[in-house]
Amino acid sequence: MGTVISISSQKGGVGKTTTAVNLSAALALMEKKVLLVDLDPQGNTTSGLGVDKTTLQKNMYHALVDGVAPQEIILPTTLAFLKLLPARMELFRTEIELMKSPDKEKRLRYFLDRITDSFDYILLDTPPSLGLLTFNALTAADFLLIPMQCEVYALDAVAPLMQVMDIIKNTGNPGLRMGGILLTMFDVGESDGQRICEVARERFGHLLFKTVIPRDIALKNAPMEGTPIFLKDVGALGGRCYLNLAGEILHLK
Repeated sequence: MGTVISISSQKGGVGKTTTAVNLSAALALMEKKVLLVDLDPQGNTTSGLGVDKTTLQKNMYHALVDGVAPQEIILPTTLAFLKLLPARMELFRTEIELMKSPDKEKRLRYFLDRITDSFDYILLDTPPSLGLLTFNALTAADFLLIPMQCEVYALDAVAPLMQVMDIIKNTGNPGLRMGGILLTMFDVGESDGQRICEVARERFGHLLFKTVIPRDIALKNAPMEGTPIFLKDVGALGGRCYLNLAGEILHLK
């Protein structure tokens, strides 16, 4: 059975989608069968893998609201071991349309249960909020991965998500565990970034991944070309870091 990882943060601009795309690609390069699920109505993960969202007939909205089968939505990518469940703007309607459904937080779990055995890893890219889509992701996940930008206000964004994790464990997914906190957008030349890393290590200790993701122009530009960093610049520092992170993910238990 595949390992399901929710990549979540209620704070935008922390490298969540960058992490989802490039960690998925790194695991795929290791010949792990990976499914990347775009749960953000903005669909940045979908376009970040080169998919033209305007051409999609069905997406995660149809999975969660209409119960469409996974096989009708899953798309191939440029990497043989990586598949995508795409998103588009109508995913915004999910919260409203499922409001009165008694199992509204479990729709994603039910959907993924049909295909979990087909993949080694299923990664969930969630919207920057603590709404229904994020609750669905955490209810379906084995592990939570929290990207944290190396800037002062990001420290305060971690605790609320960990509290939500505890709520989910008590109400719908007792097996949910902390996969780790990933420091992102680290600037070696800035003393503030160094200080934030030190504070984060003091506050979160063993919950931090050893890998730190740097600011990297190649990482920033890759989504505009609809490709993971490895297919744009194989030697980029950011790409090497995501390969290191994938190595840590392989040891999650």
